[in-house]
Amino acid sequence: MHNESVRLDPEKLTDLYAQLGQAGAEDVVCRAIEELAVRLSHCERLWRQNDLENLRKSARSLIAISDQVGMDAMARIAGDVTAAIDGEDQVATAATLFRLLRVGERSLTAVWEQQDLSV
Repeated sequence: MHNESVRLDPEKLTDLYAQLGQAGAEDVVCRAIEELAVRLSHCERLWRQNDLENLRKSARSLIAISDQVGMDAMARIAGDVTAAIDGEDQVATAATLFRLLRVGERSLTAVWEQQDLSV
């Protein structure tokens, strides 16, 4: 069992709250969490269907969303998934994708808990 450490960039969340106010930032964070969860699930489904073209698009879309809410590790790993697909390396794609899923799940939980603390 792999245990991935998750680090959030609290400065990004602080900036988001400063720019949008509490209600606006909470709305953005909630939507981002929901969208990330859907896209992570979609990535796993695309992998199982061997649809690498759409998997690449879906993983790539995770980068900006996760970066917006301070999930730097998730954004970086999503970039690693796209690079592995571009390199046509099935083993690296599988390894980085499943790392993305582990880190993604933990990151979503961490952001949700961080948001609960700030309310």
